[in-house]
Amino acid sequence: MSSPRFTPSPGSVWNVAIHPDREDLICHHDLAPWNLVRGPSSLTFIDWDGAGPGSRLWDLAYAAHGFVPLAAGSSLRDLEAASRLASLVDAYGLDERGRQEFVALLVPRIRSMYNLLRQGHRLGREPWSRLWSEGHGEIWLTDADYVEERIGLWEAAVNG
Repeated sequence: MSSPRFTPSPGSVWNVAIHPDREDLICHHDLAPWNLVRGPSSLTFIDWDGAGPGSRLWDLAYAAHGFVPLAAGSSLRDLEAASRLASLVDAYGLDERGRQEFVALLVPRIRSMYNLLRQGHRLGREPWSRLWSEGHGEIWLTDADYVEERIGLWEAAVNG
């Protein structure tokens, strides 16, 4: 999959909390159910304050965590999660190379949230410190471990 190149204007300032894998285009950086408003005939993503340079696969890996979901506490069985992940990737239209890159980003992207919260807590940065204190860091770490332990399942699912 060929990605377009993005070059920000000199002096551009972005509020991206986690450095992405690449900076190909402007991404949301927080595509998740808590930022989706569902209308009778529309879907709208809100909370664009963290938008900035990133890569479509970095954003898609984050979205997969929340929307599939790829979470240890989910009520989904592993095979159902794998099927949903495959549907997401199929609907997105990833080619073979994109699928491989996508799966390789799942764990680092989920773990990046754990690292953000841990560092934010250590430095007293909000809202990260509060979220860490509420236990969100442990959830992200557990989810990263869950996804890593099943990486072969995710690879098989998206490569059909």
